[in-house]
Amino acid sequence: MLLAAETRPAGGAALGEVALATGIGAGLTAVLLGLVWAHRTRRSTVLTTVGNKLGSATGVPAWVALPTILTTISLLVALLGMLWDIALHIGVGRDEGPLANPAHFLILFGLFGVFAGGILACAMPLDEKPGPAAVRFVRGWDVPVGGILLTVAGFYALLGFPLDDVWHRLFGQDVTLWGPTHLMLIGGAGLSIVGLLVLEQEGHGSLSTDDGDVKAGRTARFVRQAAATGGLLLGMSVFQGEYDFDVPQFRLVLEPFMIAAAAGIALVGARLFMGRGGALAAVAFFLVIRSGIALVVGPGLGEITPSFPLYLGSAIVVEVLALSVALLRRPVLFGAVAGVGIGTIGHATEAGWTHLVQTLSWNSDILVEGTLMAIVGGVAGGLLGSLLALGLRRRLPRPAVARTVLLGSLVALAACLANGLIAHVPDDLDATFAITDVETDPRTADITVQLDPADFADDPAWVQITAWQGDGLVVNALERVGEGEYRTTEPVPLHGTWKTLLRVHDGRTLTAIPIYLPADEAIDEPEVPAEDGMTRSAIPEIDILQRELKEGGGGVWLAANLVVLVCTLAIIAALAWGVARYSRRAAAAEPFPDSPADAPADESRTSTGAV
Repeated sequence: MLLAAETRPAGGAALGEVALATGIGAGLTAVLLGLVWAHRTRRSTVLTTVGNKLGSATGVPAWVALPTILTTISLLVALLGMLWDIALHIGVGRDEGPLANPAHFLILFGLFGVFAGGILACAMPLDEKPGPAAVRFVRGWDVPVGGILLTVAGFYALLGFPLDDVWHRLFGQDVTLWGPTHLMLIGGAGLSIVGLLVLEQEGHGSLSTDDGDVKAGRTARFVRQAAATGGLLLGMSVFQGEYDFDVPQFRLVLEPFMIAAAAGIALVGARLFMGRGGALAAVAFFLVIRSGIALVVGPGLGEITPSFPLYLGSAIVVEVLALSVALLRRPVLFGAVAGVGIGTIGHATEAGWTHLVQTLSWNSDILVEGTLMAIVGGVAGGLLGSLLALGLRRRLPRPAVARTVLLGSLVALAACLANGLIAHVPDDLDATFAITDVETDPRTADITVQLDPADFADDPAWVQITAWQGDGLVVNALERVGEGEYRTTEPVPLHGTWKTLLRVHDGRTLTAIPIYLPADEAIDEPEVPAEDGMTRSAIPEIDILQRELKEGGGGVWLAANLVVLVCTLAIIAALAWGVARYSRRAAAAEPFPDSPADAPADESRTSTGAV
C-alpha cells in the first residue's frame, strides 16, 4: 500500500514523462506538417492518391473522404480509450504516471487523429474552391468550413492534455470525469462531429431527396450519415460517463437531463437531416458501438463494464412525431415538440432501462424534478438539433431567429446544469456502523448503518456504500430494515487500497461518511480505520471521492475555470459560425435551398425564414 502511494503521484506527472509525451506530440506534428508541405508543393501525391481511392468508394472528393475516415476511426479509438481510462481510475485510482496508463495512448492518438483530419481537410484541396462556403486562407488556397471546424475541435481537445497536467500540479488530482480539462478533452472530440457533417455536405453539394426515401445509389451516403449522427449521439453521451459506471459524483437529476439533451440534439438533428428512419439509424449505430466497447472494456480487458442509455424510446417518439406533415413544415417547432416527447415518453423508457442496467436506478425521489429537467433538456436539445439540421440543409431561419433559438437553448441548458450542481451537505447527520467481519484476510464485512436523525432520509435517491480503487468496484444499494436503519446486501471490502464510504442522496442533499480509507503518503493522509460501533459525521462527498484535491486555490482556481469556460464558449461560437456560414453561402449559390427531409413537394420553395 505504501509502495502504491509512492508510485502514484497526486499532482502532475514526472518531468521525464512530460518530456516524453511532448516529444511524441512534436514528432506526430512534424510528420503531419511534412505531409501537408509535400502535398501543397506537389512533391508528393500520396494524400491525393489515397483520398481518390477512398473517395471513389464513397462518392465524395478526396479532401472529404480521407479526413472523414481518419477522423471517424480516431474518434472510435479515443472513445474506447476514454471508457477504458474511466474504468481504470475507478478500479485502481490514480495513475503511476500518464504514460503508464495504456488507455491514455488511445486517447492521445485518437484526439491527434481528429486534429490531423481537420488539417488534412484544409490542406488537400488543390486548384479548386472546396465548397460554396470555403474560406480564403492565403492567395490560391481556400479551405472548407468543415475542415476549419474539425481543426478547431481537435486542437481544443488536444489542448486539454498539457493543461490537465498543469491543472493537477496546481490543484491536485480531480478524480472525476467533470474536471475542467477533462471536459475539454471529451467536449472537443464530441463536437468535432459537427465539423464532419459540414464537411460531408460541402463535398456532396445538393444530393437530398424530397421524400426522404433512401434511393438507389444513396444507401452508402445514408449509412455514412447514420454513422455521423450516431457519432454525435456518442459524443453527447460521454458526459454521462460517471453515471454509466454507477459512480456519479453529482445529483441524480443530471442524468435524465443529459440523456434528454443528447437525444434532442442528435435524434432530432438526424431525423430532420436524413429523413425517414434517421433517428432510428443513429440510435442503431450508437447501440452497436457502445455495446461493442462495453464488451471490450469489460469481458475483453477485464475492467468494469459500463452501461449506457438506450435512446430507443426517444428515437421512436421522434419518428412518430415526424409523421405529421404540419410539424415538418415548421422544423424548429418540430424540434421543440419532439423535445417534449423525449423529456416525457423517452424519459419514462430510460427510467425503466436504468432499473435493468444500473444499481443506482431512477426512483420517486427525482420523479418531479428529474422529469422537468428532462423536458427542458429535451426541448433545448431538440431546438439545437433542428438548427443543426436546417444549417446542413441550407435552410437556417433568418439570423435573428436562429441566434435567439441558439442562445435561448444554451441558457436553458446552462440553467439546468447549474440547478443539478446545487447540493446541500447537512451539518447534523451522523451514522453509527455495526460491522460484522465476513473474512479477516483480506477483510470484508457486512455493515448495518443507523442514521441520526432517523428520519433524515424520507424517500432517498440512494443510501448506498461505494467501495472503489482497490482493484475493483462495489456499489451496494442498502436495504432499509427500520427507521433510519439500513444494511448491506453483500460484504464490502475494508482493506488495502480500497476506499469505502457511505453515500446518502435525498433531494438536494448529497453527502458521504467515510467507513475505511487507506493511508496515502503522497497526499500526507493517515488511514481512516473501520471499527465496529463507530459513529461518524457527514461531510462533502468530494472530500472522499476526490481525496487528492488540494485545499484552497482561491483566485488562481477561479481564473483557471474562467479560462476553460471562455475556451468552451469560443468553440461553441466557432461551430455556430461554421454551420451558419455554410448554410447561408450554400443557399445563396443555388436558386432554391435544399429542402428538409420528407418535406412536401412545394416546401422546397419555402422561404428560409420558416420556423
